[in-house]
Amino acid sequence: MTQTELSTKHVLGIKYLTPQDIQLIFETAENFKEVINRPIKKVPSLRDVTVANLFFENSTRTRISFELAEKRLSADTVNFSASSSSVKKGESLLDTVNNILSMKVDMVVMRHPAPGAPAFLAKHIDANIINAGDGTHEHPTQALLDAFSMREKLGDLRGKKIVIVGDILHSRVALSNIFCLQKLGAKVKVCGPPTLIPKYIKELNVGVEYDIRKALEWCDVANVLRIQLERQDIKYFPSIREYTQYYGVNKEMLDSLNSDVIIMHPGPINRGVELTSDVADSDQSIILQQVENGVAIRMAVLYLLAAKR
Repeated sequence: MTQTELSTKHVLGIKYLTPQDIQLIFETAENFKEVINRPIKKVPSLRDVTVANLFFENSTRTRISFELAEKRLSADTVNFSASSSSVKKGESLLDTVNNILSMKVDMVVMRHPAPGAPAFLAKHIDANIINAGDGTHEHPTQALLDAFSMREKLGDLRGKKIVIVGDILHSRVALSNIFCLQKLGAKVKVCGPPTLIPKYIKELNVGVEYDIRKALEWCDVANVLRIQLERQDIKYFPSIREYTQYYGVNKEMLDSLNSDVIIMHPGPINRGVELTSDVADSDQSIILQQVENGVAIRMAVLYLLAAKR
């Protein structure tokens, strides 16, 4: 029997979604992708639903993608950025949220620097919560759009080989991607400097490769992550130049491989560091498709959660 609704009333992490939930989100996103490509891109699905976008950390792409998804679904939106808010004046997370809820908000999209903040919120308030990134913990909609983009290129992901390259230690995208890809039956490896590979990674049933060339020879898809200098309180590698020398992906390296590896990046790209421009803009790159799919996936998540209200 095909599943018609999500098994959960929040999307706090891929960890809490079933493979059937993920499948349902993908099917719904396919329908919305059709909508986005029409001349009139709006549907009235979330009319009368109010969504609060609470961003306690800077974000451009994720925030714009969610705002666009909400507008395409005809939702009313309230945007809240912590850098210009009462949080600066010492207001607690719960106070902020209670104030926003007293404005009768139905759903909350939240990014927060503290791991677990969206889950804390879900316990205390009645609205549906979507985690748009909590510290170095999870970023579920990014993993969903990444897997959805891979599926468009490769079909069923069962048995496909995916390598995640770069700063695994500070990356919420890496963790969500690992959970999502494993639930879809893919094989996952990580690749990066030993200082940026977390100790617990082997417990997640993930392979580890320290040589970028071997990793690329093994995989069907390379998801290359940004070096998160803003999260690094100590030096994890000698210099950016050295990181690029050992772990940067360039066109010469890609052209010398036996197969056409698909290149992905959750953005924003440090061009010339993780990827050279000729790789980011090449035919093997699906970075712009990821951005387009991000809106469709977020529309699907909002729509399916609204049905749980």
